[in-house]
Amino acid sequence: MQSRTHTCGELREQDAGKEVTLCGWYENLRRVSKNLGFLVLRDFYGKTQLVIETEEMMDLVSSVNKESTISVKGKVRVRSAKNPEMETGDIEVVPESLEILGKCFHESLPFEINASKEADENTRLKYRYLDLRNPEVKQKMVLRSRIVAELRKRMTDQGFTEITTPILTCSSPEGARDYLVPSRNHPGKFYALPQAPQQFKQILMAGGFDRYFQIAPCFRDEDARADRSPGEFYQLDMEMAFADQEDVFSVIEQVIPPVFSEYGIYKRASEAPFVRIPYLEALERYGTDKPDLRIDLEVRDVTECVKGLGFQPFDDAEKVKAVKADGYSGSRKVTDRMCADIETESGGKAYWARLQADGTFAGGVAKFLNEDPSKLVSALELKAEDFVMFSAGDSRMAVKTAGVMRRMLGMAAEGHFDRERYDFCWIVDFPMYEIGEESGEIEFCHNPFSMPQGGLEALKTQDPLSVLAWQYDLVCNGVELSSGAVRNHDPEIMIKAFEIAGLNEENVKSKFPAMYSAFTYGAPPHAGIAPGVDRMIMLITGDESIREVIPFPMNKTAQDLMMGAPSEVSEAQLMEDHIKVVLPDA
Repeated sequence: MQSRTHTCGELREQDAGKEVTLCGWYENLRRVSKNLGFLVLRDFYGKTQLVIETEEMMDLVSSVNKESTISVKGKVRVRSAKNPEMETGDIEVVPESLEILGKCFHESLPFEINASKEADENTRLKYRYLDLRNPEVKQKMVLRSRIVAELRKRMTDQGFTEITTPILTCSSPEGARDYLVPSRNHPGKFYALPQAPQQFKQILMAGGFDRYFQIAPCFRDEDARADRSPGEFYQLDMEMAFADQEDVFSVIEQVIPPVFSEYGIYKRASEAPFVRIPYLEALERYGTDKPDLRIDLEVRDVTECVKGLGFQPFDDAEKVKAVKADGYSGSRKVTDRMCADIETESGGKAYWARLQADGTFAGGVAKFLNEDPSKLVSALELKAEDFVMFSAGDSRMAVKTAGVMRRMLGMAAEGHFDRERYDFCWIVDFPMYEIGEESGEIEFCHNPFSMPQGGLEALKTQDPLSVLAWQYDLVCNGVELSSGAVRNHDPEIMIKAFEIAGLNEENVKSKFPAMYSAFTYGAPPHAGIAPGVDRMIMLITGDESIREVIPFPMNKTAQDLMMGAPSEVSEAQLMEDHIKVVLPDA
């Protein structure tokens, strides 16, 4: 306790009469008169009210700026007017002496501590040390610590060994941009910060470790999103030898749900086994490979029902998708706003109509549907007052827009969204390959280190776009928590898999020399996964932004405003690392 006898969250009515010493931050002062006031002292553990009852003490307190750290010696007494809002609300302390430990030199603060979450985000991040003093913000970090400790304990209980892997490694083509670190001793060469410990954990399996895990830092130079922080993030990284997909699922289904149930804002979480949905089925039924199963609506293909009705977006479309819901009572204005929001998020337009009691449609695109309403009514099994939304375009756009429609309509219509639960599912059977949107060439669809279903035979005999992989995603409430796979541990299969994606044997050996070599010495079959810790905690706390659960996050443009990173460095440092900076033209 150092110089304290108690913390600011500790004293209770039974402590009345004790002489105590408290230390903390001077939060605020409510001055009643020149010799009467009430000061709130705050530390990591809570708050205690101090009662100023002398003019001398009032003068001393009034000379101190808020958020200074102070030490107070005084006597505890029972409050006449108790405050049930405070854990220490039954008592107060009458100070006999006060010492300033750390002076706040600023008469005004960038924001009020207890209202810091209402401030501009960049201001919060610049003064993060003040933001963290907000008990609500601080509690998120405490909860994060408890969750990480619980995950670590549960993995250890499952027989996993915690092993830390290197931070300085080599650049590897894993789907995002690397952060590069110049080598002083090897001019012109660079380390890379790991996008994930992927190769190291697979090499551990080849090295004879059976079950590995770590709370792993990962580094990716990518743009921010609400559920993704730029720069660095943490994942519960795990790998298992002599294991298949079912073994991985069994571990995750035992480790994750109890943590969500115990610490989450919702106390219900899916029990094992989680629902399993093939990738292509997920796109067809939900319009996304990250479905929120708390919403009971599904996407239907109505292309053949609406072609030739004279509505050009439908007539010209490769696919037309529909989502129906009863219980939606939004006005025309509200519906138009929802359609605009769908277009903003998905890039595709949404159309709508409502079925009337007489079997015809009203609103939106009704006049076109009424050319032949019976086919659509039959196909969707519509009843009076059912509301239908449509998306149209090429297959990719129609599906993407339908997924956003399903989510927004499901939340807006009464009785279709069971919000207060954590609904997990596995998305399985991902295609091994796809045609790249930019390249137009065959590329890996997911993780290039995955084992193809059917092994070498499938790669040799099947159309590459028809080959499925032993890949899987863990999804909760519409958020992808993790990707995982049964790994490709066979050098022959690895060479063939990369050959189809345009890399020859020499490319593979040069890009993945350690892993390829390790696999030539008898590697075991192995599988793994790596749920994102930050995303899990964001779901557990119910926050909309992942930055709310990270102690020192970067802002949306990957800047650390508090530390001033990224920053320029001296010419001497650049010369020492053999670097010349060439800035782009203004």
